[in-house]
Amino acid sequence: MIFRVNPASGHPLYLQLMEQVRHAVETGVLQDGDLMPSIRTLAEELVISHNTVAKAYMELQHEGLLELRHGSGAYISAPRNAKARSTKLLKAQTRVREIVEDLRDDGFAAEEIRRLFEAQLFHTTATARKS
Repeated sequence: MIFRVNPASGHPLYLQLMEQVRHAVETGVLQDGDLMPSIRTLAEELVISHNTVAKAYMELQHEGLLELRHGSGAYISAPRNAKARSTKLLKAQTRVREIVEDLRDDGFAAEEIRRLFEAQLFHTTATARKS
């Protein structure tokens, strides 16, 4: 599993890392019992502070998504419903891919497609808040 962080995003690095781990579990890339890279190894790969990785790991442990075993490492502790969630996400990914391909066939550029998705998400979120 390759993780990436973007220091220029304005989003805290430990949160970026946490989101990527969550997404990897949800999509089935990381599964229950999988060994995560050590804090030191991951910090060196990402060229970030060991403390940043440690904070992400501690928060993920607090959420119940990671199990830290002293002297042994960090292991994914996927929730029971992770498999069902993974299946739903894979189906959704297929649907999104088909929609994107259809829009590209209709002549829309990647940036236009992204804006369409963002506008729809914004509209849906705003409508849900009013309810």
